[in-house]
Amino acid sequence: MTRMTSSARPLLNRRLAEFGTTIFAEMSALALSTGAINLGQGFPDTDGPEEVREAAVRALRDGLGNQYPPGPGIPELRTAVAAHQQRRYGLSCDPDREVLVTAGATEAIAASLLALVEPGDEVIALEPYYDSYAACIAMAGGRRVPVTLRPHEDSFRLDLDELRDAVTDRTRLLLINTPHNPTGTVLTRAELAAIAELAVERDLLVVTDEVYEHLVFDDAEHVPLATFPGMRERTVTIGSAGKTFSFTGWKVGWVTGATDLVAAVRSAKQFLTYVASGPFQYAVAEALRLPDSYFADFRADMLAKRDLLAGGLERAGFKVFRPAGTYFITTDIRPLGESDGFTFCRALPERCGVVAIPNAVFYDHREQGAPFVRFAFCKRTGVLEEAASRLKTLAA
Repeated sequence: MTRMTSSARPLLNRRLAEFGTTIFAEMSALALSTGAINLGQGFPDTDGPEEVREAAVRALRDGLGNQYPPGPGIPELRTAVAAHQQRRYGLSCDPDREVLVTAGATEAIAASLLALVEPGDEVIALEPYYDSYAACIAMAGGRRVPVTLRPHEDSFRLDLDELRDAVTDRTRLLLINTPHNPTGTVLTRAELAAIAELAVERDLLVVTDEVYEHLVFDDAEHVPLATFPGMRERTVTIGSAGKTFSFTGWKVGWVTGATDLVAAVRSAKQFLTYVASGPFQYAVAEALRLPDSYFADFRADMLAKRDLLAGGLERAGFKVFRPAGTYFITTDIRPLGESDGFTFCRALPERCGVVAIPNAVFYDHREQGAPFVRFAFCKRTGVLEEAASRLKTLAA
């Protein structure tokens, strides 16, 4: 039955009108229909540690989390998150007041922006950015202001002068992502110090998406922005179990920060999912207590996979930006005689049986991202080897 309305007003909230079906859904459907290897969406094709999976099974069997867990998250996980922040970064968090468990990092981002941004506020985000950033800023009624990371030699760089110039009297919040998806850039101590100085000088709030904190390579290091002078009281730090432990379907994330900031985010979060992932919270609490050797081995495995796929992409003719972090590689398709990432990615499954993502979907300035394409390397070694073999046909 057709719904009758009294006006021609569209059904979809106008703030969301620009956001259609995500490119991930389109490209994953292409992978299924063509039998192509899906290096588009960022999820592993194997599960994480067996002991963590068994911890979830044990929680289910023991009746832990099968009913509503506490709104802020189970105490065991909040304590584990606080211990992780202290052990890794020297950040002290009260697990009862300064840690909030969320339905993945995506809800953490949404709750943070809905809590801290009012209509008309400007939010500066590093472009290209994870697509939910734009939608969440829009839902909060904010105005997104992109500051573009641009290619320089073999990596993408932040122009600190451009960032400073983007701040106005209407700027409320900086949305920072490091290690950065999709470019693989890891902001340096000097860059983070400059961001911190700017935030303090202009009295800005900061939300930092640090879900790839344990995936940094070569000489890069992850340094939380909240560790810099004047930043703990103004920074909401977001973490996630999905990327670190390869259980992305569990949707367990968290927010840490000063008491008043976390309380504000909790006020918004309670009206989103309220609670989620009960038994998995117990398993993630155990995962965060894994020995340092787990994190080192995980990073080494991903580094080997990065180099395997990067080499294959280079042999296929791409310009490759080897990431300093995350499990994504951004490439430039212009050496292949191409310039439109959308057209290239839509044709790639038929051409050589591989799916990738056009980076332009992560840009407000679509022309800036037009020649760039992202590949995920969080897959089994054999899958990456086969993808590299298939991509070699492009070199011809």
